Amino acid sequence: MSTDSSQDQTRRWKPAGNPWLIAVAVTLAAFMEVLDTTIVNVALPHIAGTMSVSYDEATWALTSYLVANGIVLPISAFLARLLGRKRYFLICIIAFTVCSFLCGISNNLYELIFFRVLQGFFGGGLQPSQQSIILDTFPPEQRSRAFSVTAIAIVVAPILGPTLGGWITDNFTWRWVFLINVPVGVLTTFAVMSLVEDPPWEKQSSRVSTDFIGIGLIALGLGSLQIMLDRGEDADWFSSSFIRTFAALAAIGIASAVAWLLYTRKPVVDLRVLKDRNFALGSATIAAFAGILYASAIMIPQLAQEHLGYTAELSGLVLSPGALCIVFLIPIITRVMPYVQTRLILTVGFLLLGVALLYSRTLTPNIDFNHLVLLRSAQSVAIGFLFVPTSTLTYLTLDRRFQADGAALFTMFRNVAGSIGISLSTAEITTRTQVHMAYLAAHASTSDANFVNNIASTVAAVKNYSLQAGDATQIALGYLYQTMIGQATILAYLDVFAYCAVISFCFVPFTLLFSPAKAAGGAGAH
Repeated sequence: MSTDSSQDQTRRWKPAGNPWLIAVAVTLAAFMEVLDTTIVNVALPHIAGTMSVSYDEATWALTSYLVANGIVLPISAFLARLLGRKRYFLICIIAFTVCSFLCGISNNLYELIFFRVLQGFFGGGLQPSQQSIILDTFPPEQRSRAFSVTAIAIVVAPILGPTLGGWITDNFTWRWVFLINVPVGVLTTFAVMSLVEDPPWEKQSSRVSTDFIGIGLIALGLGSLQIMLDRGEDADWFSSSFIRTFAALAAIGIASAVAWLLYTRKPVVDLRVLKDRNFALGSATIAAFAGILYASAIMIPQLAQEHLGYTAELSGLVLSPGALCIVFLIPIITRVMPYVQTRLILTVGFLLLGVALLYSRTLTPNIDFNHLVLLRSAQSVAIGFLFVPTSTLTYLTLDRRFQADGAALFTMFRNVAGSIGISLSTAEITTRTQVHMAYLAAHASTSDANFVNNIASTVAAVKNYSLQAGDATQIALGYLYQTMIGQATILAYLDVFAYCAVISFCFVPFTLLFSPAKAAGGAGAH
C-alpha cells in the first residue's frame, strides 16, 4: 500500500511554484548561454586589437567555448543525477556568471581562453537541464505552450547575438559582451532558487556509477569534432595536417563512444533513448533545422559585412525583424497546434522554409537593406513553424526515465548540427566562389565579344568621369575584375541557399513518420 501510495503521489506531483514563472526563469538561463555562442563573433576583431594578437589567435576564444560546451552537453544528465538536478543547474548558472565576469576583466588572451573553457563547461549544462525541468514541470498537453517560451531562447538568441554584440562593441567595449551576463545571471540564480524544485523521482536516492571510459571517449570525439569544425575554414580544411588529425580523432572518438555506450551496462548517457521512434525522428529533424538555422543566420550578416560594407551593428539589424517575426508567430502556432496534427504543422514548416530559401536566390550584387530584411524575414516565418512542433513531438512518446538523457542528446544534436551548418556553409561559399570565378574568367578574353565591349565602355567611362591617374585600360580591367569577384560571390551564396532548400524539402516526407498527435491530446493522442 505504501508503495502504491508513493507512486500515486509521484503521478499527481505538481511544482509548488507557478509553472510559467519556472519556465521563464530556467529559459532565461538558457537564453544567456545560447546568446554567448554568437554574440562574441563580432567582438573578435576588437579582442584581437586590445590584446595585441592576430584575429586567428583571437578566434580560440570562440573555439575553446564551443569545445567545452560540446563535451558537457551529452553528459549533463549524468552530472545532474550525480549532484541533483536543481543543485547542478544552480552550480552551472553561478559558475557561468562568475566566468563571464572573469572573461570581461581578462588581461591577456590566455586568461580569456581559460575562462572561456570554464564558461563553456558550465554553460553546457544549462540547456539540457532547462529542457528537463520544462518536461517535468508541465504535463504533456501543456508542453507545446511551454516550448514556445523555450523557443525564444533557442531560436531568437543566436539571431539577436550578432546584433547585440555589434551594438555593444560599436558603442562601448567588447568586455561588456561578457559582463552583460552578470546581472542576468544574478537575477536567474535567485529566481531558480525560489521557484524550481526537484520532483519526487529526481529526489529518490540511487547510487550513480561514473562511466569514466564513456566520458573520455565523448570528450575525445566531440571535442575534436568542434575543433575541426571551428578551425577548418581558417586552416584550409583537409589540406592541413592539423585538421586531418582532429578529423581522425573525432571519427575514432565518436565511433568508440557509440560502441562503448551501447556495450556497457551503466553508460554515462543511455543511447537506448533513440529506440523511441518519435525521439529519433525529432533528433534528426532538429539537427536539420539547426543546421539550416545557423547557416542562414551566419550567411546574410557575412554577405552584408564582407561584400556590402555594412557595419557589425547594421548587419545584425538585418536579422532583427526576422527575430520579431518568430516571437510573434510562435504563440500563434502554439494556439493552432491543439486543432491540427502537429506533424502537419512541421510539414508546412519545412515546405515554407524550402520556398523561403529559394526566394533568397533573388539575391543580387546591388541588393538594398530592405530587400535583405525581406529575405531573412521570409526564412524566419518558416522557422517559426518548426521549433515548438519538433520539440513537442520529440518527447511525446518518450518514457519519463529517459527524459534527462533525451534532453541532453536532443540539445547535443542541435548544437553540433548548428556548428556543422556554419562550417559547411562558409566552406561551400568559398569553394563555389572559386568555381564561379574560374567560369567567369574563362570568358574574360579578347575572343569574347561581350568582354571586349565591356572593356571598351568601361575605358570610355574612366576617361570621361574618373579622376584616377594611370592607364585607362588597366583601371577598366581592375573595375571589371572587382565586378567579377562580386558576381562570383553572389552566385556562390545562391548555390548554398539552393542546397539548404533541397535539405529542407527532403525532410518533408520524414515529418509524416511522427506519431500523428495533437498538442491537446497529450501522450496518448496517436
